[in-house]
This record gives sequence, structure tokens and C-alpha cells, in this order.
Amino acid sequence: MRIICVDDEELVLNLVVHMCSQLPQIDDAKGFLNPLEALDYLDNNKADIALLDIDLPEMDGISLAVRMKEKHTDISIIFLTGYSHYALDAFRIHANGYLMKPIEKERLEDEIQYTLRNETKPKYPHIFAKTFGVFDFLIDGKSVRFERSKSKELLAYLVDKQGSGVKRAEAFAALYENKIYDRKMQKQFNVIVHNLKTTLEENGAGGILEMKSGELRVNAELLDCDLYRLLDGDAGAVNSYRGEYMSTYQWASITEAFIEMSVKK
Repeated sequence: MRIICVDDEELVLNLVVHMCSQLPQIDDAKGFLNPLEALDYLDNNKADIALLDIDLPEMDGISLAVRMKEKHTDISIIFLTGYSHYALDAFRIHANGYLMKPIEKERLEDEIQYTLRNETKPKYPHIFAKTFGVFDFLIDGKSVRFERSKSKELLAYLVDKQGSGVKRAEAFAALYENKIYDRKMQKQFNVIVHNLKTTLEENGAGGILEMKSGELRVNAELLDCDLYRLLDGDAGAVNSYRGEYMSTYQWASITEAFIEMSVKK
């Protein structure tokens, strides 16, 4: 297993890398003082876990973690910091662990063991909709690129509806909160729908989008989804929920509130 560490304090970095190299489950431990060098490294190499200081120059650790997740969706993130108020941000991007400085070897080993034991390294099915945190749509574990952000949001909205049919006007109202569904916007929305359909077909997932009698829906039986797992009572999905659901979409707040009530039962 490979682990990378990023910290702008050289003494701290060397200490953490040394502690990691002594752990039996770690085959390779690399350290970086510069977050951009760590990102460059991930262009041609994979890492199982990244230990990241949050308070970094040039790019903060939260942003660095997001960039790393974009390159390798299955990389596990453990934050190292001396400031406890960063904890909420850490959980919001689905960090796997959070360690306060100064780092103790025993605590580090426990956190790595916990990550390896409990993190659901996404062994994604063929089609997977990730709704916890920022929405992502994956085919065989790789994020699908959407030409239009509204097409991706439309897919997210239909996933949120869990297979129920949605009239075009309703979907438009959710995506364009303050605009009128007039002839001009109907044409624009048709472009969004067509782009979504084309993107799914190009990625071998055209069958999940159904359009009948003026309604749009996803065939929920043809995709897997962390939300659907949670609602079915899957313990792994419940444990992986960290307080945010489709966090970039305002309309998702209703489902997020429902999830909060469900996980607290």
C-alpha cells in the first residue's frame, strides 16, 4: 500500500513519513512540501491514502483533497492539523480521518487501520450515482464528464427522485429557480435534456434515462446509488454519510433533511 504525505513543515513531514514507513501495512511512503508537486505525482502514480496538512501555502489542504479526489476518486484522505475548527470542512469532503498535531505514532496507526477497515473503497458497480457530498456519476469507477453542468444537475435531480416520473416544467423549476418556463427557456431546457441523453448513450448508460408522456425519470433498477443503499438500511451507506447530500444543489436540502432524520433513528 502506498501513502503520500503533504506538509509545508519539513520536520513534521519527515517525522510523519518516517512513522508511516515503519508501519507493516505501508509499502511505500512519500513526502511533499509543495501540494502542487503532490498533484503532479498523482498524474502518473496512484496512492491509497493521502495525509494532508490543512494549512498549506499556495493551496489549502481542503482544496488539495478535492483535487486529489478528482484524479483518483478512491484515494482516502486523512487530515493533519493543529486547528480543530477545520474538522467540519474535513468531513464535508468525506475525509476518512482527522489527526491533531503533534502526531503520535499510535494514533496515526489507529487512524490508518480504521481507514483500511471501514472506508468503503468504492468497488463501484457498473453504474453508480454518488450523492453524499458533491454529486458524481461514475461508470466502472470513473467520473463521467458532462459538457453542460445543467445536464449533470438534471441527472442528479432525477436520481434524487428515485425513479419517480418528473414533468419537464417541474425539473426546470428546480434547476432554474428564478426563471419563467416560457418558449425560449423550453428550447434551452430541451438542449439540456438532449445533452444528458447523448452523454449517457456515449458512456453506455443510455438505458437509465426514460422519457415518456412528457415526463423524465431514471430507471433506478439499472444503477446503484449511496442514497438508495441508505434508504434500504445498508449499514455501510449509513456510516459513510457525513452530513452533506448533493451539496452544490439548493433543491437537495429537502432530501438532506430527510436523511438527517433517518440516520438519527
